[in-house]
Amino acid sequence: MHEYSVVQALLNQCEEIAKQNDAERVTKVITKIGVMSGIETHLLQIAFDTFKEGTICDGADFVIHKQKLKLKCKECQEEFEIDEVRYYCIHCQSMKVKVLDGEDMYLMSLEMN
Repeated sequence: MHEYSVVQALLNQCEEIAKQNDAERVTKVITKIGVMSGIETHLLQIAFDTFKEGTICDGADFVIHKQKLKLKCKECQEEFEIDEVRYYCIHCQSMKVKVLDGEDMYLMSLEMN
């Protein structure tokens, strides 16, 4: 389950950011996770809740914003978002689409004190 290693890296990043900002603890971690990131959000939540204990994020809320797959059609130039894996335009059915968002996980912000 790679969600555990993702959480370990996330907690390390939170630790670094907190130190850079002279914070004693992180109270909220806000992430954006794309539907095509390969990350199971419920497993990520479990991993975060398990591994945050004893870290600077102990007691922190973990917020996950799910990012739909955002595409742009190279034929009709339409941009659109979908919840499922479809690499074709919902407007003109062209297979020539560019992925704009929804394949990655991002740490969007931290609340610290």
